[in-house]
Amino acid sequence: QLFQGFFFQNLSTLPDLIRTGKLDLMLLLPIDAQFAVSTWRFGLDNMVNAVVGCAIVAFSLAKLHYLPGLGNIVLYFAAVAMGVAIQYSLLFALSTFAFWIVRAQGIIFGYFNLSNIGRYPDVIYRGVFKVVFSYFIPMILVANVPVRLLTGAMANPLAGFAKMFVVTSCILLAARALWVTALRRYSSASS
Repeated sequence: QLFQGFFFQNLSTLPDLIRTGKLDLMLLLPIDAQFAVSTWRFGLDNMVNAVVGCAIVAFSLAKLHYLPGLGNIVLYFAAVAMGVAIQYSLLFALSTFAFWIVRAQGIIFGYFNLSNIGRYPDVIYRGVFKVVFSYFIPMILVANVPVRLLTGAMANPLAGFAKMFVVTSCILLAARALWVTALRRYSSASS
């Protein structure tokens, strides 16, 4: 819900901004264009859903009679932030393909299929599928690592956290590189 509130509305409209030429206005702003495109709208209703989600997590922990330690809580919130960054990077990269594809809304809807992969426990995935969706399109990490860090279910929490940090950093850098490459190609819809 944090991702939905801060970034989804903005990134899902990026193909329309490119197609209609409204991206030109974003490029003229005295701030980084990626930041402008990513944050120009905010979904307050999603923040309400995020609070409800936090209440459900707290309720679940109470029902399990489990009180996480301060370290678990800190790692959990950091992992949630990295999960938001992973989702942001994936949707941003998909939206950026609109520089090369005229009607890219179908690609944006492909994001929902990717997000469904992360809804299930990672133990159900095996082989190449698990590798791809853990490291290259890391949707499995988004839901599984934070929960394991909070509940202490991870054998080596710092190693799991470090793995997620490295994967998040790599995917953020890859999305940025794709954006920079796409901007070099962009010649405006009005020109």
